[in-house]
Amino acid sequence: MAPVPVRKAVIPAAGLGTRFLPATKAVPKELLPLVDKPAIQWVVEEAVAAGITDVLLVSGRNKRAVEDHFDRAPDLERTLEAVGRHDQVEEVRAIAQMADIHVVRQAVPGGLGEAVGLARHHVGDEPFAVLLPDDLMARGSTLLADMLAAFERHGGPVLALKRFPRPRLSSYGVVAVEGEPDDAGVVTVTDMVEKPPVDQAPSDLAIMGRYVLTPDVFDCIDRTPKGAKGELQLTDALHLLAARRRFFGVVFDEGRYDTGDKLDWLRATVEVALQHPELGAPFREALAEIVRREGIG
Repeated sequence: MAPVPVRKAVIPAAGLGTRFLPATKAVPKELLPLVDKPAIQWVVEEAVAAGITDVLLVSGRNKRAVEDHFDRAPDLERTLEAVGRHDQVEEVRAIAQMADIHVVRQAVPGGLGEAVGLARHHVGDEPFAVLLPDDLMARGSTLLADMLAAFERHGGPVLALKRFPRPRLSSYGVVAVEGEPDDAGVVTVTDMVEKPPVDQAPSDLAIMGRYVLTPDVFDCIDRTPKGAKGELQLTDALHLLAARRRFFGVVFDEGRYDTGDKLDWLRATVEVALQHPELGAPFREALAEIVRREGIG
């Protein structure tokens, strides 16, 4: 029997954004813009482009603005209509029409595993995708679509995997694999461990912020104890699930920005600006002038 198509996505967005203080003191980090579009909108658009039609935002305290961003704004629409900005009216309306957007609140941040666990009632008995908003994929990336295709082909949970130098692996969940990736970049995953010591990492493949999961993960989340910092790690729950069923991974090389990192945020902003249909050309000239002035290259 073919697996049920994945139509739902969960986006955890309840974090405090402390690495971007003071900018995130009053503004949710998910709404910090990459040029003229907030980061979380890029993530939702990625999900929709891959065929997702239903998105659950796991929100938190002081994140109401994130929820409002994906809602209709009648007053703003009327104001724009009154001054003839019809293109902007359609752009604003389209944000609320991209997908069926739902919200659940995480009262106190308790780890990624806990955040995903809050999606249980919304997901029901369907497979679903998880997209972490700190991991932003470049425009045109097919990673999520490739993961959904791998799920439909193999029927098991699928992880996004990227190779890292050994010294960096202790910052990520790392997988053990069987064999080499096939022509589609898919590899069989046999186990995973959260932030292992460098000399104990089972491979050089780290889990990135895209997952396609089956609903039996919720039972594993229930059975997973919280760690030393009081957080329930999703990787620990997936370790339990890996004892029940085969996992798969899609290995990719490029196109990911860690927008939880200030330097990568700047890099993403520059690359998005260079591709902007209106700003790309003049920004390229401005950037070239800065490079010349600074004597770079």
